[in-house]
Amino acid sequence: MRLGLRLPQRAGTDLRHDITKVARTAEQAGFDSVWAWERLLFPVGPRNSLTPGEPWPSAYRQAADPLAVLTAAAVVTERVRLGTSVMIAGLHRPLQLAKSMASLDQISGGRFVAGLGTGWAVDEFDAVGADVSERGRLLDETLDVLEVAWGPDPVRYRGRHTRIDDAYVLPKPASPVPVLLGGAVDLTAGGGPKARVLERIARRADGWLPIPSAPGPVGAERLRTEWDAIRQVAAEAGRDPSQMEMVVVGNVAFSDHSAGPGRSAFAGTRAQVLDDVAAMAGAGADELIIDLNLQDWWQSTAQMLDAALEIREEVVAAGI
Repeated sequence: MRLGLRLPQRAGTDLRHDITKVARTAEQAGFDSVWAWERLLFPVGPRNSLTPGEPWPSAYRQAADPLAVLTAAAVVTERVRLGTSVMIAGLHRPLQLAKSMASLDQISGGRFVAGLGTGWAVDEFDAVGADVSERGRLLDETLDVLEVAWGPDPVRYRGRHTRIDDAYVLPKPASPVPVLLGGAVDLTAGGGPKARVLERIARRADGWLPIPSAPGPVGAERLRTEWDAIRQVAAEAGRDPSQMEMVVVGNVAFSDHSAGPGRSAFAGTRAQVLDDVAAMAGAGADELIIDLNLQDWWQSTAQMLDAALEIREEVVAAGI
């Protein structure tokens, strides 16, 4: 299983120096990829939250622009993949996003991975004049525009929000850009948003970016079942599921004491976190992103980087 590292983006990060230092060090240490995520703003009184009635996590207060972060990382690295996990499609004009991503892929020499999601924050959609209830359709149109804009010129496309009539759209990506989709999937009958997420990943994406909630064997079994379902639908649609990848996001939250049975995935002691890493590998994950951005225990980027390097050393020593 490959290992990726989420780059520092949150408040307190020295954006001029920390991003390039972490990216360069991660590549030298053997990480396979570096990743950036998107958060547009931090509402004082949010209209909705990940946990109903609760404020947003304090780490959400700043997330530096992901494509700018990855561009900085691109110019100081040669090998690692550079991915977004995730960008919120509905917050962007699709054609502008396609152009920015293609430019980054050129700058990086073909190492960009486009990770996209629907989003959930009403305040962010309101801020850009978009309708949060349309987020699935906005993602679908973005996928359409990426496909045509990165394809042969002249480009033609008519959508609900995008119109391109016989235009050259340059630059093109340096190589085919993998498009991965985030989101929770639903295996129960009756459809619904999560069932549509599964269908979209299976029929349109090059892979999945799940964030497991349950730890250890329970979380691994659930993840494997969901991934098998995605690949089955992909095969039924005439696609080759062996060409798809599952890149798991691990939000690491260390504690000094062993967490109980109700803990979240990647939360607890180093031994428990390592157990979860092994479980995700056993579930069929092709890659795991180590994310330390959301935790409050580290006070400097250097401290975060040291912890990330220690995790990688432990994973390698364990033969995962």
